Amino acid sequence: MIAKYIVRRLVHATLLLVAISFLSFALLEMAPGDYFDALRMNPQISAQTINGIRSEYGLDRPLLIRYQHWLLSVFKGQMGYSIAYHTPVGPLLSIRARNTLLLTGISTTLAWLLAIPIGVWSAKNRGSWGDRAGGLLTSTFLTIPDLLLFLCLLLVAVKTGWFPAGGMTSPGEASFGFWSKTKDIALHLFLPGVGLALGILPMLVRHIRSAMIEVLESPFIRAARGHGISARRVLYCYALPVAANPLISLLGFSLGTMLSASVMVEVILSWPGLGPLLVEAIFARDVYVVIGVVMLSSLFLVAGNLVADVLLFANDPRIRVE
Repeated sequence: MIAKYIVRRLVHATLLLVAISFLSFALLEMAPGDYFDALRMNPQISAQTINGIRSEYGLDRPLLIRYQHWLLSVFKGQMGYSIAYHTPVGPLLSIRARNTLLLTGISTTLAWLLAIPIGVWSAKNRGSWGDRAGGLLTSTFLTIPDLLLFLCLLLVAVKTGWFPAGGMTSPGEASFGFWSKTKDIALHLFLPGVGLALGILPMLVRHIRSAMIEVLESPFIRAARGHGISARRVLYCYALPVAANPLISLLGFSLGTMLSASVMVEVILSWPGLGPLLVEAIFARDVYVVIGVVMLSSLFLVAGNLVADVLLFANDPRIRVE
């Protein structure tokens, strides 16, 4: 049964990705200008030369023809050809995608590991001074723009010198041992990871608190308490599994939020992920790099939602019955 469910979800995800890719091509086709606009400003380069170069890269072909060629290159692992970097887009994105996944994966894990106990504790002690203080703190963080938060983290790195102000590794890291390399990457990862986690943590805490409060007011929880079951076991063995359904759905949404916020934090803190590459490609109008980054981000988001759907299918028997 679960295999059939996964196959159906994979078909839906594939159709969605195809639609996103074609829409991306269409939007970029409607956008004015291209990579060779800067060359047109040079009087020493003739229009015939520029048209010849555009023809060499296939930019003079109709939209459907270029889209067909791009799809064929996707199956070859190339995802088009970057005009600015003079290389296939696929290998160019692979390292950047790995760095982005490392950052977002650790940040998402950190945010959930903090949000679950904080949200459960806040629901258990709702109305107390600690709950009110936590609500004020989460409201404060929700009002702080991500840009301001990331700039403050950059200021901390520059002023204190405790953490690197950018990059992923230190100069000369090739000569480091395994543990030294791991420590060096962890130091570079700390500020962008904490920034991403803090950006989504207040939202997660509020959702977990609301879901737990609704479950804790259920009759079966009162019955469990009446049987003398410990409060800790009631919280984590009875209430939390029942409240898991909306939280599992929230997991897919949190991945999308992380991916969108990671573009900003990667640019501000110079993390070598997909974010800086996307910004550079947009300014350079490197079409296939932009499409490649958009498709990878969409793939990560669809994969995250697929994982959430499978977990929801395994956790909720009502979905299996349907």
